[in-house]
Amino acid sequence: MKLSVLDQSPLRKGGSAEQAFSETLRLAKYVEELGYHRFWVSEHHGTDALAGSAPEVLLGALGASTERIRIGSGGIMLPHYTPYKVAELGATLSALNPGRIDLGIGRAPGTDMVTARLLAQNGQPDFSQFPEQTARLQEILYDKKFQPKLRPHAESAPDLWMLGSSPDSAALAGQLGLPYNFALFINSAMDGRILAYYRHCFQSEAGPGRLSKPCTSLTVNVLVADTEEQAYYLARSRLVSYLKFIAGKSDTEICSPDEAAAYQLSPQEEAFASQRMQSSAIGSPEQVKAKLLALAEEYGADELMTVSICYDFNDRLRSHKLLAEAFELV
Repeated sequence: MKLSVLDQSPLRKGGSAEQAFSETLRLAKYVEELGYHRFWVSEHHGTDALAGSAPEVLLGALGASTERIRIGSGGIMLPHYTPYKVAELGATLSALNPGRIDLGIGRAPGTDMVTARLLAQNGQPDFSQFPEQTARLQEILYDKKFQPKLRPHAESAPDLWMLGSSPDSAALAGQLGLPYNFALFINSAMDGRILAYYRHCFQSEAGPGRLSKPCTSLTVNVLVADTEEQAYYLARSRLVSYLKFIAGKSDTEICSPDEAAAYQLSPQEEAFASQRMQSSAIGSPEQVKAKLLALAEEYGADELMTVSICYDFNDRLRSHKLLAEAFELV
């Protein structure tokens, strides 16, 4: 089972964007040494909890900081851009890092609608065009007959991935013959049938940029510590941040474990947290490995990608190390 990392450059209370990006670069080098397969970075706007708003810029730095691991966007929110510009970004990154670029795209705004309107050229974001935009991007990247030809010309094109958290994205990925990464850490209410639905929709006829068979990845909220108790203690910082975010509160930076432990959850928040934890893998190395393998079997995932957020960077490093050892990556 291939293991990968999605990093969102989390911002802790008292920290800074400079610190968050420095930690992302250090983490990429570290997990490369541990034997992880991919390292992706995300696109979020207008949030106090996550610094990564420009994955294409961060990927340039990641390429210079690593040597072997595949790096990619998890993902670029295509409705904010034109397909041709995103294709240029992918081609440039591929020329700089041959054979290592994954170009993950998504439809969600990655922000609130006020910020989404600021990102839109005319102030009116249109997410309904995403299927057509995706097909166009696929054509620009892979159809040698497309004019004008994409520049720069890279010897190896990026691998285009569809990211999603709904049946709509699963169906579109299948219809376009693209690999599909399902964000279980975002939509924890979706059951294992989502990847079966993608495979059902998969169309394998020959065409530029189409896979010959389905390919799936499942992204899971993960935190590993020496004991289950310690893992849940550390993971609560991210949970509290997320609960504040969906409640529309402003103080969503990743707080300390002690502050998170003191945060009183309402009955509704308790129910929501319990439901999310069912699809997370939190605990000792043995517990997390067993949970991840069970999720991979339930969903029929070809690969697993982990999101690990906590307050202290050293705890994040150790979480990835313990998981790599449990799966014997090195």
